[in-house]
Amino acid sequence: MFLPRAILAVSILVFTLLSYGNAIRSIPNKLACGGDEAHIEFGTSMQFSEAPEYQNGFKCAVLARNSMCDPSVVHMAMTIDLEYLRGTIAAVHSVLKHTSCPENIFFHFIASDSSLVNIAELTRIVQSTFPSLSFRVYVFKESIVNNLISSSVRQALENPLNYARSYLADILEACVKRVIYLDSDVIVVDDIQKLWSVSLTGSRTIGAPAYCHANFTKYFSVEFWSDLEFSEVFAGKRPCYFNTGVMVMDLVRWREGDYTRKIEKWMEIQKERRIYELGSLPPFLLVFGGDVEGIDHRWNQHGLGGDNVVSNCRSLHPGPVSLLHWSGKGKPWARLDRRTPCPVDYLWAPYDLYKPHCHHSRKQKQQEMIYSSRAL
Repeated sequence: MFLPRAILAVSILVFTLLSYGNAIRSIPNKLACGGDEAHIEFGTSMQFSEAPEYQNGFKCAVLARNSMCDPSVVHMAMTIDLEYLRGTIAAVHSVLKHTSCPENIFFHFIASDSSLVNIAELTRIVQSTFPSLSFRVYVFKESIVNNLISSSVRQALENPLNYARSYLADILEACVKRVIYLDSDVIVVDDIQKLWSVSLTGSRTIGAPAYCHANFTKYFSVEFWSDLEFSEVFAGKRPCYFNTGVMVMDLVRWREGDYTRKIEKWMEIQKERRIYELGSLPPFLLVFGGDVEGIDHRWNQHGLGGDNVVSNCRSLHPGPVSLLHWSGKGKPWARLDRRTPCPVDYLWAPYDLYKPHCHHSRKQKQQEMIYSSRAL
């Protein structure tokens, strides 16, 4: 007897999460813990358990110590702040757990200069959670984009740190020629080396899972499409929607093409003409639409957080999964803490290192097991 395709996909994923290992922004002030309340003081550190130490497999290249510029290093970039810190830590944990060469990964964390937690404290938190991790925390000056940001359909999308991905070529060291950018609301359940090995053919600067079945016109206003000066940017191209929360980026080509300035130009036009509603995504679509290296959809199972207005539950898409993405309003840690989780949130929970583990009560542990057993 064969299982339906969707159930089979979930079964494989749950099995992977439980047994496999190759080697935008709000957080509650109080977390419910078995009837008690754990208070988060925003002036103090969030506490995380120390992650297991993951080591390289036998086939991994041997790097010199502190060799950020070694060509064998896999560069990962993520933003880091207090509101999404729990998600960032879980994402890093998932990458290290499932990759074959965890010691060859270098994380570049981008923090705002207006962060409620200073850079030294963020560095301490990451270092204490992942003692063997190679990483650096960089400062992003919000003043660079403050005057370019326009109102969005959801206030969280207006956070200046969401725009830091457009400035990675300027922020990171010149020797970093290529980087994988990940949002903080993802977990990776496959070897990140596979994503790193994706070739950007021709002159393409970024690679991402593209969704050509999506209605591309809805990402821009009627005024945009009625103005030929604007819409001709896609002339001769077949632009497809892609999610900027998972991207492989060639920073050499980015710098040569001055793409940061091209994105800023569209943001300036947006301030005057109001041609889109979705924050930092549309400028990327305008600059790269029709010229993105398509990556297998398994590398961005996005939309698990619902839509941009309602934190509704969604199920996994059919097919294999390498990365789960809680894009949308709902975040797994927030729904788990409110005790209103969606089934997919239990797939995020095993990577959560936050203390206290409010959602790891006996009752919720039983719920995780029930969901896993049903899927299997």
